[in-house]
Amino acid sequence: MDKLIRDFLRMESASGILLVVAAAIAMFIANSPLNEYYQGFLHSYLLGMSLSHWINDGLMAIFFLLIGLEVKRELVEGALKSKETAMFPAIAAVGGMAVPALVYVMFNWGNDAAMAGWAIPAATDIAFALGIMALLGNRVPASLKVFLLALAIIDDLGAVVIIAFFYTADLSTSALTFGFISTAALFWLNSKQVTKLSPYLIIGALLWFAVLKSGVHATLAGVVIGFAIPLKGKDGEHSPLKHLEHTLHPYVSFGVLPLFALANAGLSLQNVSIAGLTSMVPLGIALGLLVGKPIGIMLFCWVSLKMKLTELPAGIRMRQIFAVSVLCGIGFTMSIFISSLAFEFEAESLDTYARLGILMGSTVSAILGYILLRMSLPKEQTKPSTS
Repeated sequence: MDKLIRDFLRMESASGILLVVAAAIAMFIANSPLNEYYQGFLHSYLLGMSLSHWINDGLMAIFFLLIGLEVKRELVEGALKSKETAMFPAIAAVGGMAVPALVYVMFNWGNDAAMAGWAIPAATDIAFALGIMALLGNRVPASLKVFLLALAIIDDLGAVVIIAFFYTADLSTSALTFGFISTAALFWLNSKQVTKLSPYLIIGALLWFAVLKSGVHATLAGVVIGFAIPLKGKDGEHSPLKHLEHTLHPYVSFGVLPLFALANAGLSLQNVSIAGLTSMVPLGIALGLLVGKPIGIMLFCWVSLKMKLTELPAGIRMRQIFAVSVLCGIGFTMSIFISSLAFEFEAESLDTYARLGILMGSTVSAILGYILLRMSLPKEQTKPSTS
C-alpha cells in the first residue's frame, strides 16, 4: 500500500486527480445530511477568522507564494527569459484572459451585481491543466509543455493584477504603509545577498498580516515574497528560490489546493433550479471558459504569427495549440477564488450559480481538451524488439 501511495504521488497528474476527488467529496457532503456539520466547521472561528477565511486568505497565500517563485524563475532562466520564447505564450495569455471576460460581459451586461464577476472565466488552473496533459505521458513534446506552463503562469500573474486592482476593499493607510515597509525590507535583504530563508519568511509573515488588514487581498503578499527570494546563492550552486519552490510544491499540490477545493466546491443543490442553472451568470462563465478561452488564445496566436511578432515553437503544430487552448478553459481553483471575491457581499445564490458555471465549464474543457490533445499528438513510438 505504501508503495502504491508513493507511486501515485510521483505522477505528474496526481495533483489534478486529487483536486477532482476533493471537489467530488465536497459536493457529496454538501448534498448529504452532513452539510450542517460541514458548514458549521468551515464557519467556526480560530484566532479571529473563520476556518474558511484561513484557507482562502492564509493557505492560499502559500499557493500565491509558489506562483511568485515560479514566475521569477521562469523570468530569470526559464521559458520567459528571452523575448523570443516569452512573446508567444504572453500574447496567447492576453487573448485567453480578454475574450472570456468579454463573453461573460456580453451575457451579463446591464446586471450590476453580476458584472462584478467579469474576471471569473479569465483564469486558468495550472495544476489541473498540467495534470490532464501529463496523462498523455511522453507523447507530449517538451516545447508544448513549456508553452502551457508559460501561458498558465502569465495568466495567473494577470489574475493577481486583476485581484489587486479590481477586488480590493476600502484601504487602510496605516496597514498599507507597514506593508510597503515590509516589502522594502524583503528586497533590501535580497540586495544584500541574504540567502537564508528564515528572515524572508518572518518578514513575509508580517507583510501578509499587513496586507490582510489593509483591504488588499492578503494572498497578494505571497507573490511579493516569491519575487523577493533570491534565485542564486552565494556559492553559485545552492538556490534559495528553487529550494523553497521544491519544498512547497508537494504541500501546495497535495495539501493547500485539495483543502481549498474541499472548502469551496461544496455546493448544495437543494435550491438550484434549471432556470437558475441556465441563467446568464453560470452560462457566461461556462461559455467564457469553454468557448472564450480557445477563441481568445487561438485568435491572438494567429494574429501574432501573421504579423510576424512571434514564431511557432519548434515541434508544435497549431492543432496542438488549439487543444492546449481548450485545456486552458479549466479555471477551477483560480476562478472559484475570484468568484469568492466578486460575490463576497452579494446573495449566496449568485456565488453558488457562479461556482456551478465554473464546474461545468472546467469539466467539459478538461474532457474535450484531453480528447483533442490525444488526437493531435503523434502515436507513441514502440521500440523495435531485438533478437
